[in-house]
Amino acid sequence: MLSVKDNIGSKKIIISIVVLCLIVGLLSWVYIGKSRGIPFVKRMQWSIGIYTGDSPLNLIGAKNIKNPVLTAKDVKDTQAEFVADPFMVYENNKWYMFFEILNKKTDQGDISVATSKEGLHWNYEQIVLDEPFHLSYPYVFKWNDEYYMIPESYETQSIRLYKAEEFPAKWAFVRTLVEGKDFVDNSLLYYINTWWLFSSTTSNDMLYLYYSDDILGEWKEHPSSPVVDGDANIARLGGRIIIYNDKIIRFAQDAYPNYGNQIRAFEITKLTKDSYKEEEVIESPILEPTGKGWNMYKMHQVDPHHVKDGNWIACVDGWSDDLIFGLNI
Repeated sequence: MLSVKDNIGSKKIIISIVVLCLIVGLLSWVYIGKSRGIPFVKRMQWSIGIYTGDSPLNLIGAKNIKNPVLTAKDVKDTQAEFVADPFMVYENNKWYMFFEILNKKTDQGDISVATSKEGLHWNYEQIVLDEPFHLSYPYVFKWNDEYYMIPESYETQSIRLYKAEEFPAKWAFVRTLVEGKDFVDNSLLYYINTWWLFSSTTSNDMLYLYYSDDILGEWKEHPSSPVVDGDANIARLGGRIIIYNDKIIRFAQDAYPNYGNQIRAFEITKLTKDSYKEEEVIESPILEPTGKGWNMYKMHQVDPHHVKDGNWIACVDGWSDDLIFGLNI
């Protein structure tokens, strides 16, 4: 008969064997995973979804589709870490979505395009703009029957204007609009015969405002700029500036205490060359992380568009877990 001491010793041996087997199994899992290109550790990544609603301030996940509609796995012409910052336009009975891909090969952002007939199901097409510096937030707009883009290019310390030579795949640099800061998430608005240019910086807590009578002319900084000073909860742009019910709506990403927490909405109540005022709308925040799935932790971009019957469609992005031990979660 085994003594108490022998029993304790036997249990320790069994526990040691079990622990050793677990370690060996775990190491084998990691080795096999690496050999097959399967990530072992949990990754966090951005992906893109479609929301709909009866208002740009009342949006929910689109029915009859499975979000996200675009992920890094959809990118075919390079290896992508994530996709984010989507903007849409409708042209020739087709939706075009422009967005950032973080290129694994260069570790910088490029601009890609996807297409859709109805705005719900999307097909990745290709990279359309690749520079020697980081690009993101491809703010695409139409002016005088031509398409333009002002992507984020903070590494150049400037805001750069591009024009589509062959829409949607070929873009050419036109000129620098303003320079001198690490500008991020630049957004344009044409209102009362004046161009208004909003931009933040990498500090996330400043919102600068510029204006010009001609998009290709001289740009001046607004006398009230920065119109947001020292508030990372509301400064940085979070999507296209729109006119809704005769009101100017600015979307802002809440970047404190963490970057990309949620999307808030502000009505610009006064916009002249001498003054600027805004106030948060009652519906704000309009987008928040869901606590599960593809947008579990963060949402920081929205581009809403009015469609038939008074409804709205918007491309949005969200941040969540990607893979852990090679398994989808």
